Amino acid sequence: MSQPKYIHALDVPVPERKDLDAGTQKYFDICDEKLGMVPNVLASYSFDPAKLRAFSDMYGDLMLGDSGLSKLEREMIAVVVSSVNKCFYCLTAHGAAVRELSGDPILGELMVMNYRAAELSPKQKTMLDFANKLTETPAKIEEEDRKTLRDIGWSDRDIWDISATVAFFNMSNRMSVAIDMMPNEAYHSQAR
Repeated sequence: MSQPKYIHALDVPVPERKDLDAGTQKYFDICDEKLGMVPNVLASYSFDPAKLRAFSDMYGDLMLGDSGLSKLEREMIAVVVSSVNKCFYCLTAHGAAVRELSGDPILGELMVMNYRAAELSPKQKTMLDFANKLTETPAKIEEEDRKTLRDIGWSDRDIWDISATVAFFNMSNRMSVAIDMMPNEAYHSQAR
C-alpha cells in the first residue's frame, strides 16, 4: 500500500514501509489486511517502534479487550471525547467506527455533532455524560458522578474502563491536534 502524501505537520519522518522493523511491517500488513489501510495515527508513531507498541497495546486493550462496555460503547466514548476536543482525526476515524459497528450512519453523524440528540439508552447517555464531564471539567468529578453511573447499572470495573477510555482519547486527541494529523481518506466514506 502506498503512503499518504500528508499525515501530519511535523518534520518527524514517517518511515517507508521497507525501512520499518520486521514486527512493525507485520503489524502494518495485518492493518492492510483487516482495515484496508494503515491508520495515519499508527504511521505517525512508526518513527519510534517503542512508542508505536505502547500506543497500540493500550489502544488494543481498551478498545478490543474484555470489558463490560461493548465495542460500540467504547467507540461512542472516543467520539464524545473527540467532539469536546474538536479533534478532526479522531472524529473522522471513530465516527466511521460508530457507523460501522451500529450499522447506522445517522447515529455516527449524531455522535460526532451532538450525542445528546441521538436515541441512546439511559445507561449509554449516562456513560457519555460522564465522559463529557471528565473531558471538559475533570476537576469537578465527584463521588456523585460515580454513584450516578453505579445507580444506572455500571460496575466499578466498568467505570474504570469508561475512565481509561476517556483518558486515552484525551491524550490521543491532544497529539493529533498538536501535530495536525489528518485522517485517512477512506474513513470519510466508510459505512455510509
